[in-house]
Amino acid sequence: MTRFALILATAAFATPAFAEDKKETCAYQAQVVKAIQTARLERVAERDVQDHILAQSPTWPEKYNNVIPLITPWVYEQKRKVIRNEDLGAGWNELCLQQ
Repeated sequence: MTRFALILATAAFATPAFAEDKKETCAYQAQVVKAIQTARLERVAERDVQDHILAQSPTWPEKYNNVIPLITPWVYEQKRKVIRNEDLGAGWNELCLQQ
């Protein structure tokens, strides 16, 4: 079997597992975004968001706690009207799945 055929065969078998992992990863990321959005709605100071969310014992895997400080500035720069009226977590999930 040539390398190219081997890569294609591996990709064909790995795609469903990869797609499932991607769905799961995107869902966890969306949960993080939603938690940050909720903290903003509750008027938690931006510098306190990570501590606030972690104090609530989130259900996502611990490794996703590392993205809280990376996503928080993006959520906090959104206008309050957007924060109140749009589900940023759902939007994040949709964009994540498209990548």
